[in-house]
Amino acid sequence: MKIPPYLKKGDTVAIVCTARKFMPEDAKPAIELLESWGLKAKLGRTIGLDSCQLGGTDAERIADFQTMIDDENVKGIWVARGGYGTVRIIDSLDFAKFKKHPKWIMGFSDVTVLHSQLNVERIASLHSIMPFTVPKASEEVKETLRKALFGEELSYVIPSKSYDKKGKASGELVGGNISILYSLLGSKSSLNTKDKILFIEDLDEYLYHIDRMMFNLKRNGYFEKVKGIIVGSMSDMHDNEIPFGQNEVQIITEISKEHNIPIAFEFPAGHQADNRTLVLGKKVDFEVNENEIVLRFKE
Repeated sequence: MKIPPYLKKGDTVAIVCTARKFMPEDAKPAIELLESWGLKAKLGRTIGLDSCQLGGTDAERIADFQTMIDDENVKGIWVARGGYGTVRIIDSLDFAKFKKHPKWIMGFSDVTVLHSQLNVERIASLHSIMPFTVPKASEEVKETLRKALFGEELSYVIPSKSYDKKGKASGELVGGNISILYSLLGSKSSLNTKDKILFIEDLDEYLYHIDRMMFNLKRNGYFEKVKGIIVGSMSDMHDNEIPFGQNEVQIITEISKEHNIPIAFEFPAGHQADNRTLVLGKKVDFEVNENEIVLRFKE
């Protein structure tokens, strides 16, 4: 696994659209945040474009992202917001130069498409807040992104719950939005979870959809040799008039019950204000005990 060079003051971070549109005036909080860290912001050509709710046509988004991953003066790329659209461009991107000179790519939600493809390419990336979510992010959450970008020590210790599954594991952290992971099954961007710690989260889904996606991940071998599961926020879940009968915790616990692995629920990452940065592709020590959930990123 290649770890991109950590940033230093004076470096440039590009802000681009790979999915939903994002206006220049909305980028101001993110620009100010980067500048407060001593970094420079560069707005891509897709910022301000609007094509059927996307930040430009597929061709425009491909060209903008390709320019930024090939630009040697750009040391990080921050995807402006999620929504939908990254999958439309992923197969047209050329990562040949990027693999030789990797840089940090940041974001969550629909950016899971990029995270998954980069894991296939064996390059680490950051599951983090995006320019769109900066205004709602706490100082603590912003600080986790700064630490990750500058290569400072990153670890999390949070209270455990009675329904967490106790245990210890070490491995490479992978994952992201479960709907995106599900949609990538069978493609060249699909993850290999063998001996890894899988992180999943989602937003605005029906409970039976979560069940269906989890079963499909299981049928594709996602849980056979995985070493642990971290479940982030499962926000705004819905049920039908005739209840499904299980909540998201029960669904995930039931489907993974045959595997003797630690499972942590309600980890502070995903579609919520407390969306702490995760370094996907990096090795971690993961423990769930009676009192705490501990996640430590290794050097």
